[in-house]
Amino acid sequence: MIPKQKIGWTTAAALVISSMIGTGVFTSLGFQVAEIQNTWSIVWLWGLGGVFALIGAFTYAELGTHFDESGGDYIFLSKLIHPLVGYVYAWISLTVGFTAPIAISVMAMKSYLSPINPALFTDWFGVGVILLLAALHSVSIGQSGKFHNISTAFKIGFLLLLIILGLVYAPVPENAIDWSAAWQNEVLLPGFAVSLLYVTYAYTGWNSAAYIVDEIKDVRRNLPKALIVGTAFVTLLYVLIQIVFLKHASVAQLSGNVEVAFIAFQNLFGNEIGRWISYGIAIQLIATVSAYLWIGSRVTFAMAKDHSLWRKLAVKNANGVPVRALWFQAGVSILLTLTGTFEEVLLYASFVLQLMGTLTVASVFWLKRREGAYRSPLKPFLQIAFILFSVWILGYMLVERPKESAIGLLFVLAGIGTYFMSKRKF
Repeated sequence: MIPKQKIGWTTAAALVISSMIGTGVFTSLGFQVAEIQNTWSIVWLWGLGGVFALIGAFTYAELGTHFDESGGDYIFLSKLIHPLVGYVYAWISLTVGFTAPIAISVMAMKSYLSPINPALFTDWFGVGVILLLAALHSVSIGQSGKFHNISTAFKIGFLLLLIILGLVYAPVPENAIDWSAAWQNEVLLPGFAVSLLYVTYAYTGWNSAAYIVDEIKDVRRNLPKALIVGTAFVTLLYVLIQIVFLKHASVAQLSGNVEVAFIAFQNLFGNEIGRWISYGIAIQLIATVSAYLWIGSRVTFAMAKDHSLWRKLAVKNANGVPVRALWFQAGVSILLTLTGTFEEVLLYASFVLQLMGTLTVASVFWLKRREGAYRSPLKPFLQIAFILFSVWILGYMLVERPKESAIGLLFVLAGIGTYFMSKRKF
């Protein structure tokens, strides 16, 4: 039998980083400055998002080092709360949780690249990207790790280049930087809370390494390091890149626009360089698609082993890759790519992921201490703060975006229905 290949903490951290850095960091600011304009308010938004993600990373590090199976929230929720709750999470992961970020990423890739050749960069280009990456991840865990390290290195290098250029060059004459005390009023506005919806989506993925615990070497040491270092590093990058965008564009230019990176660097270097920035954003999204294909298939595999309705997906190849779950997830991602719209998919996926993630953080209260496992600092106070903050965001989402919230809840109800179907013998 071939020994199972495993990855180190750096590859696991790369998985966290690439899962997090996707479309949100390059698009959210335009929606935010439509409601709030003070630079301190923007820094608070992205800083709070990072603190929120770090609390989650501490919690998932503790949960992940208490269990030996891959599957993340499915394992945690099934064993700590109830198998129904774990199943609903896996169902959400299969239908929107990991498939929606893939669809959103390839839709964004198409938009960023279409100026080169609109006839070539269509929805079918996105389908091709998904199929190619699914094939690449079908070989072995070692190959997945090597490719992912390379694609994540490009992602980090690209973002660091933008930050360095943006900080070194003088600001444009009419820019959005405002370090006044106006933030004290803005943080109390409803628009501040609504803006957090976009921030929390941009931070989605901080928990990704916890889904592949049996593929990580020395998981009790390496999983906490990967989750915490990866999340903290991304938080720093996120705050700095928002300041760069504000420094090189005006509020009027940014407000309501998705392509904030293009606008800022077009102001700085002209149209040609601005277009190349857009192409770079598209290319770095390859790592995001790669990450969600990798981790999402592990959740589906864990669920398929336990439920007869999905049993045929619980098959691994000789190198330990759950190939059927991987290709099934690729198929669902393609379906969303061809039928969904960018903002709608983003919002209902964000709502339902926030809901299920909150339940997972709450599950740590039922955890029995395991010798040698990681323990979250300041437990349970950080987890209580996470849950309260999350409920606040979900409440605003229900009020401000009832349609997308209802769609997310319908997915939950559908998951409950298929759970009882899966208890039947097939």
